[in-house]
Amino acid sequence: MTGIQMDKKLNKYDKAYLRIAREWGQLSYCQRKKVGAIIVRDKMIISDGYNGTPTGFENFCEDEEGYTKWYVLHAEANAILKVAQSTQSCQGATLYITLSPCRECSKLIHQSGITRVVYQMGYRDTSGVDFLKRAGVEVEQIETLD
Repeated sequence: MTGIQMDKKLNKYDKAYLRIAREWGQLSYCQRKKVGAIIVRDKMIISDGYNGTPTGFENFCEDEEGYTKWYVLHAEANAILKVAQSTQSCQGATLYITLSPCRECSKLIHQSGITRVVYQMGYRDTSGVDFLKRAGVEVEQIETLD
């Protein structure tokens, strides 16, 4: 297989995993933004997550004024925490996420051993993506999933 064929195949899978992440994000109870994440290692989905409140809390992400509550977990944090509770490892995995990671989640991503992040939409603050690139994590944006 040539390099171009491999790139096309990888891009095909990247788009498929991003579509799964987008669909997973629709499970979120958050009103302002629904974000989904999938962690893939060795061509196998090892975890998933969406933004929402911690276990045992009410499923309302925003307060009366429409602001996100401080304790809402981001999709990628939820996916990484699921792996931490399992026998799996994020070492060498790819994170597919519908919104680029914030700076706090970027630290979790790097520390968990994830080596590649593919996201669909960019977050207004790029410091998370900048941090990941500085840490040597491969980061790619794919906006269209046709």
